[in-house]
Amino acid sequence: MPLTVHQFPCLQDNYGFLIRDEATGDTACVDTPDARAILAELDRLGWGRLDFILNTHWHPDHAGGNAAIKAETGAVTVGPQEVERLAPVDRLVGDGDVVMLGETRFDVIDTGGHTLGHITYHDAADHIAFVGDTLFALGCGRLFEGTPEQMFASLGRLKALPEDTTVYCAHEYTAANARFALSVDESPELVRRADQVFAARERGEFTVPTSIGLERSTNPFLKATTADEFARLRTAKDAFRG
Repeated sequence: MPLTVHQFPCLQDNYGFLIRDEATGDTACVDTPDARAILAELDRLGWGRLDFILNTHWHPDHAGGNAAIKAETGAVTVGPQEVERLAPVDRLVGDGDVVMLGETRFDVIDTGGHTLGHITYHDAADHIAFVGDTLFALGCGRLFEGTPEQMFASLGRLKALPEDTTVYCAHEYTAANARFALSVDESPELVRRADQVFAARERGEFTVPTSIGLERSTNPFLKATTADEFARLRTAKDAFRG
């Protein structure tokens, strides 16, 4: 049976994700940007339980709600060791580990660069990846801790996933990312996508999730062919004010 994903906005530009394995009813949240909002959505959905917290990295807008949600629900926290900067983690995981949510299997992928220990949760059976702040629609995460070489390798791992993989990234940054992308690429495919993004945001619609195939064809960071090319793009994006 499939994985149900419930996405909702929280904080200034984060997305929260509540997920449920339909075979067993086991539930989890992916990251904890806003404990109050997550618990309210859980109650509104009527799922009745939260079994796991799956953290992608340690930043407070991703793991800052761990303690409050665990206290309220008893959920088991799963994540990279760096999350322990904010709160204890019940199960530490890294590249190659497997996390089971009921019958749903998540393979853990090392996607460090934004932070050193950042990970992605990939559900191959349902063609879903929760990528945190590594990959964004038309963009990628800033290098707060890692190197361009590390991030380029991490994006390469995501780029290698099947093109029909649905990508749940953690922020609504797509319009700003599109403006930068247009400054370095004027291909018709990107122009069409950017127009769609701007129109969607005008209507107040989400631009997340995206897909690996769409990002391969239009995201300048996934189109980079070397770490040096990626580094030049990332530096340019950091300075971009368009």
